[in-house]
Amino acid sequence: MHAEAIVHAIFIIFTGAAILATLALYARQALPVAYIALGLLSGPVLGELGIGLGLVADPAIIRGMAEVGIIFLLFLLGLNLEPQELKRLLREVTVVTLVTCVAFWVVGAGIGLLFGFRVLEAALIGAAMMFSSTIIGLKLLPTSALHQQRMGEIIISILLLQDVIAIVVLLLVQGWGGEGDPMANLLLCFVSAPLLVLFAFLFSRYVITHLFYKFDAIREYIFLLAIGWCIGLAELGHAVGLSYEIGAFIAGVSLATNPVARFIAESLKPLRDFFLIMFFFALGASFDLEVLPDVFWPALTLAVAALVIKPWVFDRMLEREKEAHDLSRQIGVRLGQISEFSLLVAIASFESGLISASASYTIQAATIMTFIGSSYWIVMRYPTPVAVTERLRRD
Repeated sequence: MHAEAIVHAIFIIFTGAAILATLALYARQALPVAYIALGLLSGPVLGELGIGLGLVADPAIIRGMAEVGIIFLLFLLGLNLEPQELKRLLREVTVVTLVTCVAFWVVGAGIGLLFGFRVLEAALIGAAMMFSSTIIGLKLLPTSALHQQRMGEIIISILLLQDVIAIVVLLLVQGWGGEGDPMANLLLCFVSAPLLVLFAFLFSRYVITHLFYKFDAIREYIFLLAIGWCIGLAELGHAVGLSYEIGAFIAGVSLATNPVARFIAESLKPLRDFFLIMFFFALGASFDLEVLPDVFWPALTLAVAALVIKPWVFDRMLEREKEAHDLSRQIGVRLGQISEFSLLVAIASFESGLISASASYTIQAATIMTFIGSSYWIVMRYPTPVAVTERLRRD
């Protein structure tokens, strides 16, 4: 019966996703919006709201599979974080990224306090506001811009630095919200992380790299070894008191200098997309729409603030760094949403007991709203691979 539930859930997800993705493309929406909508429609029936068809009997199965998608996402982000390249990019975007993060944190925390959330909850709402979506930012960026143009270089640099900051925030949330003394937990996290990094780099250099070179002609083995390294270090990260996601991120960074890293990244993209569909579906299926009336106004305020303030702040900061006006404006719009990392911060903070369900659902609802608003804005105005008009379609 358990196997039947898994097969049925996969059927609902991928058949339904194919249908709604088609509708989303015609409606000029990013595909993650379709996956979230499918989760909302397929989730549990919600009393008076009458929303949700109850097609997924055990959402816990989907959430478990979805976490693997985030693990692969962070592994691939780490693979693109080559230390020498990162050092060069950091010199160019560090000021922009840090100043904008502080500005967005102030805005988010202020909105949280305005709607009566506790100080810690407001601070974490502000933290969730700091990050832009890597998935939407890169999926709606034409491949030519991604690899060749100045715009792609700036967007990737800002997103990568934001991702590093997000990892630090997740470490703080995990340490502060753990059982026992918060300071001891924080200390354990910040001791475990460097030790795990040291182990990962040494093992990668003297074992993994050797195996890559010895058997590089067997692509199946390279693919398998990369997955094993990703999941293995994710499990080790969890075992030493960190998280699966942080372990996977470190696994990716440890391989970034290896020449085979690009091949691994390209090989794992379909697998990553497979699990990311499950992640967004699980987000929709687990979202309790019955609490939406209670969090609607703070979530809407947070979403509107992100969609309006983020593009403007990025535009001003990039112009200050002597970037062209049209370029800085477009980059601002492409980064003008809340991130999937914000969802992780919301969920981790709630599971750690740091914030209430209301604060967590406020962040989640605001993130979904910005996914929809931002992707529609980008697809309507700028070149993307999924544009419905030939004039704007670029790949």
